[in-house]
Amino acid sequence: MGYLAEHIVIVDDDELLRGRLATYLTNEGFRVTSADSAATFRSIMQRERIDLVLVDISMPGENGLSLTRFLREQSDIGVVILTGKGDPIDRAIGLEVGADDYVAKPFHLRELLARVRSVLRRTRTRTDRASGVAPVVRFAGWRLDLAKRALTSPRGKAVPLTTAEYQLLEAFVANPNQVLGRDRLLELVAGRKWHPDDRTIDQHISRVRRKLAQNPKQPELIKSIRGQGYLFAAQVERERAVETR
Repeated sequence: MGYLAEHIVIVDDDELLRGRLATYLTNEGFRVTSADSAATFRSIMQRERIDLVLVDISMPGENGLSLTRFLREQSDIGVVILTGKGDPIDRAIGLEVGADDYVAKPFHLRELLARVRSVLRRTRTRTDRASGVAPVVRFAGWRLDLAKRALTSPRGKAVPLTTAEYQLLEAFVANPNQVLGRDRLLELVAGRKWHPDDRTIDQHISRVRRKLAQNPKQPELIKSIRGQGYLFAAQVERERAVETR
């Protein structure tokens, strides 16, 4: 069986930038499709498998934030937003609505490639288990299927997770009642080192808290440890979930 190249779609109204990125990423071994608008992208999404989207925040018509929100509600496709260098608020909002990472313009192609590969590593399907048995963990009434990336609430309701949210929960359930620093968490969810002015982890943590708690301002499961990081305050139990055939 031949190797199926991962499919990246570039959504940007800048034709020159789309061409430059498409050429570079194609030469790096990816299959690349370009879209000049969110509407064009939606058409592509209906007929093709997509692994990752590079989307510009500022586009005429439906903007990149709206498209990112739509993608996160409908799929677990990796999303990297392209933002203006002076738009920290847009970057924060992009992460808030579900983007996996961001790259500020102007950017070096090598940096973009590193971000793309990092997100793809996190979104790539887990290695198939020959036994047909997948691990599942439970905590505080919640159930997390690590193979399907499926989170179920204590009331039995499916709770959608972005790639970054899943990666955070995976790290927390693997290290319950231990302090995890921002360096380690950011390396997991964004593939880069943490800097004091980087709010990426805090944005992702905030989203996970809202999904796990009624009152995110008084988190019960994810606790902030001042000057150190975060602690997952729960007893984690592991079970085995056998796939039905």
